[in-house]
Amino acid sequence: MKLYQIKALAITFFMSFAINTFAQDENFYIFLSFGQSNMEGFAKFEEQDTVEDERFKVLQAVDCENLGRKKGQWYPAVAPITRCDTGLSPADYFGRTLTEHLPKNIKVGIINVSVGGSKIELFDKGNHQSYVASSPDWLQNTVKKYDGDPYSRLIELAKIAQKDGVIKGILLHQGESNTGDQSWPQKVKGVYDTILSDLGMDPDALPLLAGEMVSEDEGGKCASMNPIIQTLPTVIPQAHVISSEDCEAVDDGLHFSAAGYRELGKRYGMKMLTLLNY
Repeated sequence: MKLYQIKALAITFFMSFAINTFAQDENFYIFLSFGQSNMEGFAKFEEQDTVEDERFKVLQAVDCENLGRKKGQWYPAVAPITRCDTGLSPADYFGRTLTEHLPKNIKVGIINVSVGGSKIELFDKGNHQSYVASSPDWLQNTVKKYDGDPYSRLIELAKIAQKDGVIKGILLHQGESNTGDQSWPQKVKGVYDTILSDLGMDPDALPLLAGEMVSEDEGGKCASMNPIIQTLPTVIPQAHVISSEDCEAVDDGLHFSAAGYRELGKRYGMKMLTLLNY
């Protein structure tokens, strides 16, 4: 065999090895989540929330020296999964519910980019700068942890994740800061459409699960937003609303308790399982 033929075979072998080694895993289901404080995670997590599930991973959104995690790398998805000092989130028990019910060969990955107290305008790709500039210092300081642009961080991480697995859906819990805003569904559609476009996906390619605010029966101060959230499927065909009814809340009337987050997260998970035909 001639030298150039040996080289050609070697190159072919290397390329085949590389493709097989770094190929996208179709059994790695990835979900994007974003929103404000309830998706960020407000309740203090407990020991049961830090038990590792080897099939549930988080793609770290920010560097966290205290957790030994670096941005853009996968880790076991144990609380806190949003940032270094956040609490329990519905995304935690969304993922745990999926791994409990999906076939054992399927792994679940979550990406959570959320900012407490933020309006949906924070995730408006073209106009977030003016919103941030007019926001209070405490919100601006949180946004800085995402280099000033949480939406771009979400897309940056999603593109990393696309190399490792398959994005299967989007989770949203946001609305307290937009309570009474009748244009909220259209604003969410704008964010949803832009996400799909920036990820090179077809329009309406992903289900969007949107959770309700704390319910009126639980003393929800923003419960009047729930009827507006319930109209989201009329604007986004792939949208589904997750009820917060009977999800335990804390005394501030804005946030869920740890038990409430676990229940709400399970509801997100059970809905996604039906959409995945499990």
